[in-house]
Amino acid sequence: MLRVLTRKFLEILIFMLFITFVSFLIVRLAPGDPVLTILNVDELSVNQEQVEALREEMGFNEPMLVQYGIWLQKFIQLDFGVSYVTGQPVMEMILTGLPATMELAIGALLVMLVISIPLGSLSALYRNSWIDQFGRTLSVLGAAIPSFWLGLILIELFGVRINWLPTMGRDGFTSLILPSLTLGLAISSVYVRLIRSSLLDSLSQEFIRAARARGISEKRIFVLHAFRHSLPPVITVFGVSLGSLIGGVVVVEVLFAYPGLGKLVVDAIRQRDYPVIQGYILIMAIIVFVVNASVDLSYRYLNPEMKLKERGD
Repeated sequence: MLRVLTRKFLEILIFMLFITFVSFLIVRLAPGDPVLTILNVDELSVNQEQVEALREEMGFNEPMLVQYGIWLQKFIQLDFGVSYVTGQPVMEMILTGLPATMELAIGALLVMLVISIPLGSLSALYRNSWIDQFGRTLSVLGAAIPSFWLGLILIELFGVRINWLPTMGRDGFTSLILPSLTLGLAISSVYVRLIRSSLLDSLSQEFIRAARARGISEKRIFVLHAFRHSLPPVITVFGVSLGSLIGGVVVVEVLFAYPGLGKLVVDAIRQRDYPVIQGYILIMAIIVFVVNASVDLSYRYLNPEMKLKERGD
């Protein structure tokens, strides 16, 4: 375990160095001039002397590597800088929007679990039945329908026509329902198919037939043997698809005017607010890396074969 943790620590150092450099480079090479945003002027009414003076003051005239070195030194001290637009510290802005984003992500995951686990399990247990056909049809529809289009349908139905739920903002539990449904339904299609196929593979294994031969009840076989054996592939795919979930959160937050990090970064991109964009990229990268590392470690507990191989090595 110590060797695994040491390797993970080295991986995160290399990963953070790589992601900081790439994000810094991409943001700086994007079209648009943040100096004009700071001065709140357009290119037609610009005072070139004022622009050049501010560019010199902010270090934009320095070589790219020098700018990156200065920024990296501040980043090591957990200083993400201040927003060009609002003047607020970037870390403060991110920590303000992060709870709303986490609420939405957790709500979407709960919707996904409530839909995919029962439907995927029943589809595997009653293969080729009507519920299996329903699950597969729902999976295809979920994969084909974009999340923003699904969100618009839910807004029209539950927010406009029958007026049951709020469609904008963050005001209590009810304002979380439609965004969570939009994102949860979109990602559940993947996991319904995955849980079904993984369970079918588990139920065909020799140890399941041996358990039945010993007279163990079907319920106990399913819960303690088949379902547990089917979890590692599902958890692995979850770690890989976390980036898609975060991307979906951005779209849904903008659609429902939900005040989280997604809306924050879209506004920052529109305004060429470099520090906010970089802060968002790094925070999301850290979250994805930590979740993937946790998935990797949990996989060793769910898959005894991996632990045996590590001991053999």
